[in-house]
Amino acid sequence: MSQPTMHFFALTRWNHAIEHATIHILSRMTPFTSMAGRSNSRGFYIYGDIPTDMLHQAVKEAIRRLQEGERQLAIHPNCGTNMLTSAVLAAGGTMLAVTSTRGRGWVEQAPAGVLGALIGVVMGQLVGMRLQASITTDANLPPVRVVQIERRRLGSRIFHWVELAYASRAATPALPGS
Repeated sequence: MSQPTMHFFALTRWNHAIEHATIHILSRMTPFTSMAGRSNSRGFYIYGDIPTDMLHQAVKEAIRRLQEGERQLAIHPNCGTNMLTSAVLAAGGTMLAVTSTRGRGWVEQAPAGVLGALIGVVMGQLVGMRLQASITTDANLPPVRVVQIERRRLGSRIFHWVELAYASRAATPALPGS
């Protein structure tokens, strides 16, 4: 894998960790506010009607706490990683259960399919959390600063763009498993 590609993944994983930590902190600051996030190699979006100054405070706290070792903040139960993993395992569990009861009729296949899906969803949450910890986030942050936080509106939807910049490193960390 080329160095620019590895750097893209490292940046995205760091930003994803900061996004999750920020959402954890915002959730405590505004417990009944609906929000979501999405990360890329330049920063992340926070979707939801959050005051910009509160978001800035939460991002700075998220970075500080991750750098101080609170790695659990990088993992979030509502992450898309968990949702995708659950969907794939639920579909696989359903197919396996229905295939294993082939020829027995829908009265036996339907409950088997539901059970297979349920097992897949439960396993998906567990596997998804592990995937977050090892592949889709990296809480081991280098020095990072907030470049800008920009409030945007699309129709009635409000969201923020959080742009981050990292201090240059002599070597970007290797991807997991490489």
